[in-house]
Amino acid sequence: MTAEHQIHNAPAQRPTVPDRTSPQGRGQRRKRPAQPSASRRRRPRSRKKLFLAATAAVIVLAVAAGGAVYLRLSGNINTFDGKGLSHHRPQETPGDAQNILLIGSDSRSGDNAKLGGGKDPVGRSDTTILLHVYADHRHAVGVSIPRDSLVDIPPCLLPDGTWSQPRTNAMFNSAFTLGSTAAGNPACTQNTVEALTGLRVDHTVIVNFAGFAAMTEAVGGVPVCLPKDIHQKDLNPNRLTQGNLVYRKGEQKVSGRAALDYVRLRHGIGDGSDIGRTKRQQAFISSLIGQVKKEGFSPTTLLPLANAATKSLTVDPGLDSAGKLLSFAMSLKNIDLADIQFLTVPWQYSGARIALVHPDADNLWTTLKEDRTLDGKPTEPRTEQKAAPAPTTSTVSGAGITVAVYNGTTTRGLAARATDFLRAQQFTVSGTATASTQNHTTTVIEYGTGLKTQAQTVAALFPHAQLHPIPGNQINLITGQDYANTTTTSPAPAASLPSTVTAQARPANRSICSDLSYG
Repeated sequence: MTAEHQIHNAPAQRPTVPDRTSPQGRGQRRKRPAQPSASRRRRPRSRKKLFLAATAAVIVLAVAAGGAVYLRLSGNINTFDGKGLSHHRPQETPGDAQNILLIGSDSRSGDNAKLGGGKDPVGRSDTTILLHVYADHRHAVGVSIPRDSLVDIPPCLLPDGTWSQPRTNAMFNSAFTLGSTAAGNPACTQNTVEALTGLRVDHTVIVNFAGFAAMTEAVGGVPVCLPKDIHQKDLNPNRLTQGNLVYRKGEQKVSGRAALDYVRLRHGIGDGSDIGRTKRQQAFISSLIGQVKKEGFSPTTLLPLANAATKSLTVDPGLDSAGKLLSFAMSLKNIDLADIQFLTVPWQYSGARIALVHPDADNLWTTLKEDRTLDGKPTEPRTEQKAAPAPTTSTVSGAGITVAVYNGTTTRGLAARATDFLRAQQFTVSGTATASTQNHTTTVIEYGTGLKTQAQTVAALFPHAQLHPIPGNQINLITGQDYANTTTTSPAPAASLPSTVTAQARPANRSICSDLSYG
């Protein structure tokens, strides 16, 4: 037995596992650059950034039916390196459902510098939406993840080729800044979202300032609504005077720089918070999609719009050409505005930061994983699902076998899930706990003297598990990320989402003047 599998500082028959494995399970240590403290608060900036148009950008490409047009546009599209994606990801999205991660990049480099209002060259992501497209391709839900949410960030690939240490209780948008590059670290954000939600991200799309501004101009402006007059001081609270009128109260269209200033607007409306501004972001996206559908595309508007869309995007390798983007966009063409909903993941304030509310957030992710609408109904028709093969349990009996269960990952509730699974097969579980380290990529079954046969019975339920002998007379199951990513039993349906969650969902066809902020 190697030192990797020895257990220290645990109660009798409840050992825990030391941290002796690299983030990718390669068994070697690498030097990593020092990381900033997760608790350090970034100095507030007067210009707040956000993505708003990635969904509309890919929908726009659906009109580029002429091959010469969209093939010409392929040269505009940037892609990020997929090598930074985690080696241990959730199982594939079932059937024809898709999960698309939409990230707003606020890099101040290049053309964005003229619009960003700052000099920081590091790319940041102040708005992120996980868009779930249902298997029927007639419904979609976009879930906003607040930038200040406190989450766990898994190991991520850095520019020097090393992997970062996992972080706990870190600000969500700090994942995008790991590596401190102008392009940001979208793979790290994708890894973080997959670890947070248990959902596999099928595609990631990043949109920048300049392209977003150009798209709003190409559609002739986007209808918005203000509950009050907005002055220069509302855009820049550091001003000493009220300044000029920027937006009048009521409905109007905005485009270009005015559209960017609108979606950055934080002060002067509602509670003045980032989380409050999320509602206006969701309303703006809905209005933009509606404007794209309404405008129609003549030959004179097609090229500038498609050009603006592709030039604004950085995508994963699976969407690295206009042709691929077109195919993806065509798969969304039958979704009506009334069937696109937006909401924010259940949250509450934790000082100056945002804490996600459990189990409401977990039930939301499970609802989407099971491809059920927010009111708990399955969509129809459903296509045959591509589920990971589940181990055969009909011939496995754990009668007379006692196991201690430890969670060796950062996935919440994994030890409890394994416990329920074992007890369903008549095993006795002596207790559950969290392992001393939570970076186990592979499930481990440890067994004492004379217990190898019983350990092999446990292993029959965990096909990827590694067996290791230890001193003593106990069996320990330490769950790894492989178990977190595999459905070993038919999961119980998620609990119904409370009305406090479902009531805030915003259909894309809702009035642009309603529900624009908290407070």
